[in-house]
Amino acid sequence: MEPLGLVVHGKAEPFSEALRSLVNNPRYSDVCFVVGQERQEVFAHRCLLACRCNFFQRLLGTEPGPGVPSPVVLSTVPTEAFLAVLEFLYTNSVKLHRHSVLEVLTAAVEYGLEELRELCLQFVVKVLDVELVCEALQVAVTFGLGPLQERCVAFIEAHSQEALRSQGFLELSAAALLPLLRSDKLCVDEAELVRAARSWARVGAAVLERPVAEVAAPVVKELRLALLAPAELSALEEQNRQEPLIPAEQIVEAWKCHALRRGDEARGAPCRRRRGTLPREHHRFLDLSFK
Repeated sequence: MEPLGLVVHGKAEPFSEALRSLVNNPRYSDVCFVVGQERQEVFAHRCLLACRCNFFQRLLGTEPGPGVPSPVVLSTVPTEAFLAVLEFLYTNSVKLHRHSVLEVLTAAVEYGLEELRELCLQFVVKVLDVELVCEALQVAVTFGLGPLQERCVAFIEAHSQEALRSQGFLELSAAALLPLLRSDKLCVDEAELVRAARSWARVGAAVLERPVAEVAAPVVKELRLALLAPAELSALEEQNRQEPLIPAEQIVEAWKCHALRRGDEARGAPCRRRRGTLPREHHRFLDLSFK
């Protein structure tokens, strides 16, 4: 009986470095990608991409005809992110950077590279800060990355005022803003949250060329107007006449809480206090306290 063979392994590092030298190397390459808005050429090797990634297997499935094959255009992925994907496919390792990791993560999700996706998620959690968190939240919501969304929301809850003043906050979609406005744990007062929502809606209105109130409609119902003092609510009502943001009936419901001296979430005026809600005289009449 023939003895069983034994698999032995050489050093992994020289092998990995040799393959890394082939990333974007036109020598021996048989496929050229035109990548990103800058339309940069990136060279690769069909057999390696196809055996490592089903996306590329489908994309490159047809055999190239005689002559020089046409470039494959991938206009939505930035060049730096695409090169990181190639580095991972060639070497099973990748050097990630804070400024581009979310683009690499997006590409990993779109190309079905689960291991690279997990590496990116771990890196994002390590480098998460005020400037990155809203952009990371947007990616998490867009691609249904639940654990990352939870980490981002928790970070914003702990650093609410700084996050609400970031450029990333202004660029959130309505779907990404909603879990923030629904949170009881935001460390910010409701008056400041209303101002942040107005700023967000103004930016969205300018980009989408739609009225501010229309842009704000999916999210403003989560603002807890009954937490505002009467003078603040009056000022908001006047500002709302000049620049509509909040439906009039939502403001009316907040006034009802003041008139009845009780909170009644079922009537459409949620008044549960958030972690950062500043105390006001009328809060002692509210029957929904912070949870």
